Amino acid sequence: MPERIVIVGAGQAASQAVDTLRKQGFGGSLTMVGDEPVAPYQRPPLSKKYLAGLLAADRLTIRHDAFYTDHQVDTRWGRAAVNLDPARRLVELDEGEALPYDALLLTTGSRPRRLSLPGAELDGIHYVRNVADVDRIRAELAATRRAVVIGGGYIGLEVTATLRDLGIEVTVLEMADRVMNRVVCEPVSRFYEQQHRKRGVELLLGTGLAELLGDGDNLRAVRCVDGREIECDLVIVGIGVLPNDELASAAGLKCNNGIVIDEFCRTSEPVIFAAGDCTQQVNRHFGVSVRLESVDNAFEQASTAALNMVGVMTVHDKVPWFWSDQYDLKMII
Repeated sequence: MPERIVIVGAGQAASQAVDTLRKQGFGGSLTMVGDEPVAPYQRPPLSKKYLAGLLAADRLTIRHDAFYTDHQVDTRWGRAAVNLDPARRLVELDEGEALPYDALLLTTGSRPRRLSLPGAELDGIHYVRNVADVDRIRAELAATRRAVVIGGGYIGLEVTATLRDLGIEVTVLEMADRVMNRVVCEPVSRFYEQQHRKRGVELLLGTGLAELLGDGDNLRAVRCVDGREIECDLVIVGIGVLPNDELASAAGLKCNNGIVIDEFCRTSEPVIFAAGDCTQQVNRHFGVSVRLESVDNAFEQASTAALNMVGVMTVHDKVPWFWSDQYDLKMII
């Protein structure tokens, strides 16, 4: 049983790990480091009810501050881990402090893939990952008549549905020939295309983005690779995410599109574990290595990692599941 556990990252996985560790009788020092200035919160509502203004910020919180106090967690909100030293078992923070650990859990999550096109830094171009991102979008909605959504995946279509419910005209640009092409079969794609078009969405499939046009620093339009220009007041980009594995990689942990973990959620360093969007793991049901981006996977991997950290040897073998809310439709896979 370790005496000191540090969790780097403060999302769904981190919160679940705390709960599991204490329920398993871990009575040692427990520290959580998160670079946002608030306790862990739910991200799925950001593209839906929170964006629509139907959910207050305090309703996003997974567990309120009293939970961390009651579970004797030393919380470091608004602090970033900048260096990991496995040899000395230290996590260095941005203000210079070094946290010692006997076991470490990395739940660093992922970040949106960003555009690298002319005009990508114009005002009016947004990504959806945290509360601050969505607050910036909401501040512009009152003056938004038409929006362009780049990407027809989960995030792009959920945002599209929310914007249409708010009465905003929306055009979706998707490079593939159908929406959600990486995650659903063709009949499901076509069904959702029909639903969006029925509600007035302009879907441009097989269409690439060439550049973003502005008046000064302000977004004015997007230009497609075929030369077509679409005037808009707002652009929301949903073209996938990248794992936050830089800290682990710099420390010499094995990474490959995510932090590589074994069936016990353990990294290439025996006392360092990882869970959630940042991880790459062989799925025992399909026999292939995958990185899963879902709340359920973060929850289950964190539970498994926490058990193994305190010596309850447990294999992660859960069947993953996903969901998406678009308009009044709920898709569950």
